[in-house]
Amino acid sequence: MPKYVIERELPGAGSLAPDTLQAISQKSCSVLSSLGPEIQWLHSYVTDDKIYCIYLAPSKELILEHARQGGFPANSVAEVRTVIDPTTAE
Repeated sequence: MPKYVIERELPGAGSLAPDTLQAISQKSCSVLSSLGPEIQWLHSYVTDDKIYCIYLAPSKELILEHARQGGFPANSVAEVRTVIDPTTAE
C-alpha cells in the first residue's frame, strides 16, 4: 500500500489545546471509518504552523477525499518513495 505525507497548513497548530487536537483526531477517525479500510492514518507531527500526517492509502485521490470530507487542509500530498535512516549509511 502506498504511503503518503500530507502537509496541512494550520496557523498556531503547535499551540492547540489537547482537547482541540483530540476533536480534530476524532473527526479524522470518523471520516476514515466512513471511507473504509483502504485508508489508514499512521501518525502526525504537529509543528508551530503545520501538521504533517502519514497515511497509507491506495491513491492520492482518497487522501484528498478524506481532507474534503473532514474539512481539513491538504496543502501538499506526496507519495513516499523510500525511507532512509542512519542505517542507510552502513
